[in-house]
Amino acid sequence: MHKRMNPREQRRMMERMGMNMDSVADVQQVIIRTASKDIVIDEPEVAILQVQGQKMYQVIGGQVSEQAPSQRQAAEAAAAPTFSEEDVQLVADQTGRSL
Repeated sequence: MHKRMNPREQRRMMERMGMNMDSVADVQQVIIRTASKDIVIDEPEVAILQVQGQKMYQVIGGQVSEQAPSQRQAAEAAAAPTFSEEDVQLVADQTGRSL
């Protein structure tokens, strides 16, 4: 039967092995982009594990969805601001610039 370790003992053992683990606070979204799709993870828990100078990111839980690259481009285009010709002219007039 194995003895259960408390978190403090686990942390000490990890430090002795040269490992360090920190959590990242307030993560809203993680996106993994591949050539064929985007994997979107909303509200995950993220931890950074450092071992011998290497960083590993651990993503836990959250709502997972997949998007095709065309959906990504459409979403980015929809988020881009649009300005009317009237707005552009107003700013040009106020700054003394010409179009």
